[in-house]
Amino acid sequence: MHQLTVIGLGAGDLAQLSIGTYRKLKEAEHLVARTDQHPAIAELRAEGVALTSFDEIYENNDSFQVVYEKIVDELLKMCGERPVTYVVPGHPLVAERTVQLLIEKEREGDVKLDIAGGNSFLDPIFAALRIDPIEGFQLLDGTDIQRDAVQMTQHVLIAQVYDAFVASEVKLSLMEKYAYDHLVTIVTAAGSKDEKLTTVPLFELDRVTEIDNLTTIYVPPAVSREERLKDWSTFREIIAALRAPDGCPWDREQTHETLKRHLIEEAHELLEAINQQDDEAIVEELGDVLLQVFLHAQIGEDEGYFAMEDVLQAVASKMIRRHPHVFGNDNVESSEEVLQNWQEIKNSEKPQTASLLDGQDRHTSSLLTSFNYQKAAARVGFDWPAIDGAIEKFKEEWQEFQHEVQQGTKERQMDELGDVLFTIVNISRFLKLSPEEAMVHANQKFKSRFAFVEACVKEDRGHFSDYTLDELEAFWQQAKERGEHA
Repeated sequence: MHQLTVIGLGAGDLAQLSIGTYRKLKEAEHLVARTDQHPAIAELRAEGVALTSFDEIYENNDSFQVVYEKIVDELLKMCGERPVTYVVPGHPLVAERTVQLLIEKEREGDVKLDIAGGNSFLDPIFAALRIDPIEGFQLLDGTDIQRDAVQMTQHVLIAQVYDAFVASEVKLSLMEKYAYDHLVTIVTAAGSKDEKLTTVPLFELDRVTEIDNLTTIYVPPAVSREERLKDWSTFREIIAALRAPDGCPWDREQTHETLKRHLIEEAHELLEAINQQDDEAIVEELGDVLLQVFLHAQIGEDEGYFAMEDVLQAVASKMIRRHPHVFGNDNVESSEEVLQNWQEIKNSEKPQTASLLDGQDRHTSSLLTSFNYQKAAARVGFDWPAIDGAIEKFKEEWQEFQHEVQQGTKERQMDELGDVLFTIVNISRFLKLSPEEAMVHANQKFKSRFAFVEACVKEDRGHFSDYTLDELEAFWQQAKERGEHA
């Protein structure tokens, strides 16, 4: 295997290159370029330098990753016959995927590389934009830009924006975080005589015609907090400000204990929005639930016990651990098998307890506690084989409750009422219904119908005492009909 020399052509014409780099290009015996789309290529040919390019591979393939892999394969074949000098735009080690693939091949022993360097496009970009990288900057690949990778407080440079199609993808990704009219600058041929800077609103990014192989997109920092409201770090910054010594007195006073009821309330309001299939309300209520999560995390950080990073690590590691069929090599055929595996992994993670029911209590909901108890017992076979048994048990408990209502003490009535509710929860479990959600729905339904009855009373005689129970029941039946036909 002969040596493969890699040389960077810089960001513009030959005038940018050092004398040493220029001599290496002139002396190379077999010169091949990743692409002809660079001003230095035309200048080298004008000086009589013979070279070929891999532009045909670009034309015959739709995926950049496939293009890069095929270029590398071709280079390895060439090096099997003779020494090769491979030239790329910019610096070989800055935003050059083919060189990274070649380095991987070198580690595997498939090629011997000599990376001769070259001028990076970053220096002329910084000069053209008049920005100091010490303030913090990112260099992203326009062909594979990820929304969550963008740091809105930094100078963001997006390379590999070859054409309007890539520019369109970049625009859509950026608009998931930045305002549609956030100003961005299109930098072309930085540092050369053809250097050009064009500033446009973000939504016009893919409408500019002068986008080519020498194009870099610059996204300036979103300075104000209001410009960064779609960024996770901004929300964390807001919560920290609320809890700061000079923040909100109410937020500063909160503890994990005082916030418990707020978390429950927000969760129920989210469930209501979901039941109503109101997307705008779901967005708002999800935000309120998230607020509670961030407040608890900030309290943990303020007290020095844990931070949001600990919360993220705990839940992320659990998701990976309990989904070996996604993040490992396990195979599953159904959601039932997923749940079975989940429970087995969960059991293996937790220390052995004296009872299967330990840890199943939900202090905020006796319905959920009952549901969890019965589910845990059912996993070891302590369960009716079918729903019929649960229904018969309910009938039995209902008869006993009625008997105690007629003759029993308050203690016995309370005891039998609990048994009735417990059997109803068991029936809900067989039907795969949440008793908690059913109760929430029933409360909402009652509230809605009673509000109709109140409205009817006020519109006529004005006071409940002016109506008989039968008249009020008639209003109730009207409310039921309105709800059923809504």
